[in-house]
Amino acid sequence: MWCVPESPLTGQGKMCMKNKAEEVDIEDYRLDLENRIRNLLWTVSGDYSLEMKPDVSLFLRSKAIALYDGIKQGAIARYYDKDLLGLYLVKKIYLQAGEGELTAAAQLCIEEAIGEKLCEERPGVRMMQRQAFEDILDQEFEEMPAQDNLLGRLKIAVLRDRLSGGNHVTENRISQYRDIVYLARKAKDTMELIRIIDRLYNTVVDPWFEQRHGTLEQVMAVTLEELTEFGWEDYLSEEMYEEALENYVDKLTNRMTDLEDSGLTEEMEDKRKVKQKITVLPPEVLEKAHTYVELNYGKTYLTPSEEKRMNYLMCREIHSDCSLYFTEGILKNPVKHNYQYEYAKRLKNKNLWYYHDKHRIAKRNISNLTELLKKSLVLRSEIQEVLSDRGIIVPSRVWRVGRSQEANIFKRELKGDAADFVVDVLIDASGSQMSRQGEVALQAYIISEALSNTDIPHRVMSYCTFWDYTILHRFREYDDDQEANQYIFNYVTSSNNRDGLAIKAAGHGLLGREEDKKILIVLSDGRPYDVIVNRPNAKNPAPYQGKYAVADTATEVRRLRNLGVSVLGVFAGEEKDLATEKKIFGKDFAYIRDIANFSKIVGRYLTKQLELDS
Repeated sequence: MWCVPESPLTGQGKMCMKNKAEEVDIEDYRLDLENRIRNLLWTVSGDYSLEMKPDVSLFLRSKAIALYDGIKQGAIARYYDKDLLGLYLVKKIYLQAGEGELTAAAQLCIEEAIGEKLCEERPGVRMMQRQAFEDILDQEFEEMPAQDNLLGRLKIAVLRDRLSGGNHVTENRISQYRDIVYLARKAKDTMELIRIIDRLYNTVVDPWFEQRHGTLEQVMAVTLEELTEFGWEDYLSEEMYEEALENYVDKLTNRMTDLEDSGLTEEMEDKRKVKQKITVLPPEVLEKAHTYVELNYGKTYLTPSEEKRMNYLMCREIHSDCSLYFTEGILKNPVKHNYQYEYAKRLKNKNLWYYHDKHRIAKRNISNLTELLKKSLVLRSEIQEVLSDRGIIVPSRVWRVGRSQEANIFKRELKGDAADFVVDVLIDASGSQMSRQGEVALQAYIISEALSNTDIPHRVMSYCTFWDYTILHRFREYDDDQEANQYIFNYVTSSNNRDGLAIKAAGHGLLGREEDKKILIVLSDGRPYDVIVNRPNAKNPAPYQGKYAVADTATEVRRLRNLGVSVLGVFAGEEKDLATEKKIFGKDFAYIRDIANFSKIVGRYLTKQLELDS
């Protein structure tokens, strides 16, 4: 048996559950666990009006983590203005900060700001805090994080230092970052704590943030109107979107006191769940969904009959409750100039700004990749002489007739064809790519420019999902002029991503081309995720996430390879998702740690494909 111990704060009795080795049914204990965590929150904060949704799934990981998180929720509400902290996080993310990285930085600083105060006031908390730290280290760091995972290394350094009583020695750079975190111990008010969090993020994660996106003063100056107008007013009522924004602020506010990796918790919760709840929407709402897609993603370039045919061919089996929507984007083909149009223009300008900031690197990459492709094409075009059973006789081989099985006594000239290649570039445009949007657009642009320079026909599209629509945004068609490459900077990220269906649809167009050698390059973060919204009376397949989604995406990649398409995955995500990327693309994937090396890595793969069978 394992038990939730008697609370050192409330004095309530203990509650026992099954042994960890056995399957634990959290649902049987959910109400009791939620009440226990809420009591801890209210006792520490002294405010019994505070609302919270306890994360009971944490008990699957560690009872110490689950209870300590509840205690910290109360402490942050007591010592600081948690609403102001949550609003700062949302505003910083609105100005392109990475949600995961910013939240991680905030969690470390908040722990330092309130952790020791809690233990001094309530000595019984210290043992729970220590166990929570040990459980986090044991569960999340079986191996030391990579050198470039600075936040992961910093988290280890902070926790180990706390466990060792301040005697943990670490590398100089991490030690300097840890000193910034420790400034939070003396934060007298909420704004001082926010300044420390902001400094840590700008130092460790994005040293160029202030130059590109704005100072802390500019972050805090973002208005509630700007946040609530985040492209929803043409479809959702103001009240509905304000509620959605409020929910997002609450989510970040609740997470900022956690120290554990929420991804690991979600993975354990997914394993526990036997059946996921899927939202089913009535027909009249789905009709509005199509109107919303058209308003916010631009008109479709397919006729109704073409769209119906594509949906019939592509949306089958696990995608049978989905729809495809083909567009050239809201900037190129808008229904009207609404807020989403202006928002897309602003993001396009940010993409262009990133391009101009990296102009020299981009130009060098384009030049290098172009030269690599040209050399391969020249080699492929060279005339080769091969032995054959017909052609021009070779006198020196006549003696082999009747004496050798290898009796080819003729030679023929073979000329390679440099013009039998076609390439598709498919870009993940889900919301998880928002923090690296400019970099992903630049990668696609570099590939497209090099392919244009060598006259290789290619198409560039992005994909994301909204409700049951997988939206394929075409930036350029196979035989467009080079000037069409500029539309790649119209790349905008939002919503979810159903990778398997997008790859299947892109592959369909590629397989319809006449060229012999077909190549598909997918720029993604290795995290297919689309919690499906079903039509009434639909089959209700499992939500598109986790192993289910990864397996489907990998199956589509293998299917295309079996049909003769060479598929390369270019990883544009977080290092923790590398293993998933490998499962999807196998050995043919590239991880771009530095944009300066982009042409080398991608060029190596493309030239290998060009030289194959030459």
